[in-house]
Amino acid sequence: MDQESLLKLVSMEMPYGKYQGRLLADLPGHYLGWFAREGFPRGELGSLIALMYELDHNALRQLLDPLRKDAAHLRR
Repeated sequence: MDQESLLKLVSMEMPYGKYQGRLLADLPGHYLGWFAREGFPRGELGSLIALMYELDHNALRQLLDPLRKDAAHLRR
């Protein structure tokens, strides 16, 4: 886990599916759990979703809060 990956969680949107357009950091826990059971996508997206699952599963979502302001500048 590095700062760049954490920034991507709060700036990258889910590219497909039911939660398309939602920030990876805002994906619901049940959806992250589904990926953990069924398999994460390949590549960077899968790695980021797996990281978000770990943060959610360990009740660490709040670690992303300070980064949200920084990420808002990246999305502009």
